[in-house]
Amino acid sequence: MMPVCKQLQPAVHIPPCGLKLNTFTQRRPKDKVVIVMGATGTGKSRLSIDLATLFPAEIINSDKMQIYEGLDIATNKITEEEQRGVPHHLLGVVKPNADFTAQDFCDMTSLAMEDILSHRKLPIIVGGSNSFIEHLVDDNYRSRYDCCFIWVDVFMPILHSYVSKRVDQMVRNGLIEEVRQMFDPNADYSKGIRRAIGVPEFDNYFRNETHLDSKTKSKLLEEAINEIKKNTCKLASRQLDNINRLRYIKDWKLHRLDATEVYQKRGKEADQAWNKLVSRRSAAIVGQFLRTETPLASSATHLSSLRDRLPAMAAAISH
Repeated sequence: MMPVCKQLQPAVHIPPCGLKLNTFTQRRPKDKVVIVMGATGTGKSRLSIDLATLFPAEIINSDKMQIYEGLDIATNKITEEEQRGVPHHLLGVVKPNADFTAQDFCDMTSLAMEDILSHRKLPIIVGGSNSFIEHLVDDNYRSRYDCCFIWVDVFMPILHSYVSKRVDQMVRNGLIEEVRQMFDPNADYSKGIRRAIGVPEFDNYFRNETHLDSKTKSKLLEEAINEIKKNTCKLASRQLDNINRLRYIKDWKLHRLDATEVYQKRGKEADQAWNKLVSRRSAAIVGQFLRTETPLASSATHLSSLRDRLPAMAAAISH
């Protein structure tokens, strides 16, 4: 395990006696952050946990739907067991009906970053909401932090097949009942967590299921599930387009990891491919990234209360 070590740099140079005193402030090295990107279903959460168990790290969620409370199946939130004891920030902290903006994300992420750094940990930002990440990075973020971008990529036709099967698994895990519990015929699907794929697609089914015969009801349900699959595949394609735009148009330096082979295998072979092609390679990238000099977290003694402020900020956004 490589420690994320921060070294205090001397701020003032004092020349030998007899020379003119000439002070100057050295440039303060930037704190470091790892940002894991990729389309939905590529294994970003899995990779973030792999990295956080190799390096002393905490994770900041950047998925705009997983930030909300509830709908854990529909939003595919990482479970407590899957978190393996790694602290997570901005995961299920905002009320379902709140309007959570990219600027809200930047504000809360800044607090979470300073909190993590005050504990001498590496912040890992992970999620598929590239618009949030782009807004964050463009908001003077690079002037304060040294960023390492890791992109988990999967050949799109293979990923489409995988996410379609994942929807079937979500249905088996209780997706329909989970969404039914928060169904409201007067709900606005353009706000809050109801924007999540897997919610508006069931609207027609829930409105009519009590008035239909079993055959028609089954047909409506099948249509809803197929619509979820189609919309999830569209989302993955849009996310890939956005990543390529950041890479080629905005010239973001992304470390691409091709995980396609992982999704072409099953069981132990898939795990072995993941370890070889994704986990180990990303660990080498982060290890090299952290070998350069890193500073002490600024004002660490004044940041002990930041963790307590995050729920308050989330509550303010919710109201």
